[in-house]
Amino acid sequence: MTIPHSIAAALPVGVAGAIYAMSAGGLSFNVYSQIGIILLIGLVAKNGIPIVEFANQLRDEGKSVRDAVITTSVLRLRPIAMTVVSTILGALPLVLASGAGAESRNAIGTVIIAGLGLSALLMLAATPVLYDLLARYTKPRGAVEKALEQELTTVGQN
Repeated sequence: MTIPHSIAAALPVGVAGAIYAMSAGGLSFNVYSQIGIILLIGLVAKNGIPIVEFANQLRDEGKSVRDAVITTSVLRLRPIAMTVVSTILGALPLVLASGAGAESRNAIGTVIIAGLGLSALLMLAATPVLYDLLARYTKPRGAVEKALEQELTTVGQN
């Protein structure tokens, strides 16, 4: 239950940032911007998953929740930042496009750039904090496996 809530924390902010950027830019909310929002939701979720998954792996290795979150935040900052920057730079030609069909490309590019930029800032700050708050109430995935192995060795010795 911790993983979905921690990852989904940045989704509303990204969508709100995309809609705000569209209204500030005078763009209409059309099918192309809706496709961009679906794409944005996937990109934001894809960027939040490595934080939570790596923290879960560190917890399985025996680290505390706080240590796992701090280590994950430090080690995953650069890959996530590089992904966000490269995606934003890749969407920049969509915003700068002119000519036939440029309105559809502008809508998708604006949604991606504004939504991903805003949600990335929140994701890098809020996802580790939210994970730290929620993971305290869960056991590491490896805890059940370790308990089962311990029980099997105890039964095997008797």
